[in-house]
Amino acid sequence: MVFSQFAPPAGISGSTAIHRDSIVFVSWAKKVEIQRGYIDISDKSLGYVDYGENDYVLGKADGKVISLGDSGVAIVRLANPVVNGESWDFAIFENGFSDEFLELAFVEVSSDGEHFFRFPSISLTDTVDQIETFGTLDTRKVHNFAGKYRVNYGTPFDLDSLSDNEFLDKNNILFIKIIDVVGSISDVFASHDSYGHKVNDPYPTAFNTGGFDLDAIGIIHQKSINRNRNSDILNVMIYPNPFHSHLKIDAKDGIITRIEIIDIYGNKVLSFNNSGQILYDLSMLSAGMYFVKVNFKNDRNIRKKILKN
Repeated sequence: MVFSQFAPPAGISGSTAIHRDSIVFVSWAKKVEIQRGYIDISDKSLGYVDYGENDYVLGKADGKVISLGDSGVAIVRLANPVVNGESWDFAIFENGFSDEFLELAFVEVSSDGEHFFRFPSISLTDTVDQIETFGTLDTRKVHNFAGKYRVNYGTPFDLDSLSDNEFLDKNNILFIKIIDVVGSISDVFASHDSYGHKVNDPYPTAFNTGGFDLDAIGIIHQKSINRNRNSDILNVMIYPNPFHSHLKIDAKDGIITRIEIIDIYGNKVLSFNNSGQILYDLSMLSAGMYFVKVNFKNDRNIRKKILKN
């Protein structure tokens, strides 16, 4: 099977990184269980990592983390289920200090807490030489791993990328599991992507902050929040999508007060005070992905992903 390269680092055109301040996030993880991993899985006598507290993972990404260690696991239990919305459904934040120093993790979800399903991950990083403790990775060679982006930027995941299964309800995701990738290329300790490739990332990280450092989990599509927010303004048409220069926004119910266009980093790039118009000129935008936020009276709003070609 032939693969092309994947999305580049945060701030570069084509990146899928989402800044922690982006308006796409409707909530953050509030409950997590941690199973600590080893300081060095090849020398278990060193014991387990011990940096960080469970509370550091809760709430908005802030750079405070809990270290998982080699093969460590974090399981987030959600009070309000994640649902399979349009495009990305949640994002995971790590604290990498640069675009090249990356510590990776597998991501799985579950509807019942018993059957977990892993996002199909791909690593194209060379495995001839071990990436050393403070070595670097090219983010364009990894896909569907948490930790792909530097601190303050979340790696997004889309439930549509998971195969259908009778034990998986994509509109009722109650658990998100993050599993540290052991970056060793040794046959004994190596982790493998969904195609059997060894995953090469910095190894060993033989200190109490070793392994994947979990900062936060931001939720984008969530059952109860989406339902409440849109309960009386569902009849809105936003088209064409993708668009070339102009976007039509037509609300059959409710009165639009303001239109905002936000880039994938959460920055507002355009805004319009509505005066009864339906057609909006967005020709000045560069090609790429954006979000349109439609504000109504009574503090109601909806958000939708749009693509300019």
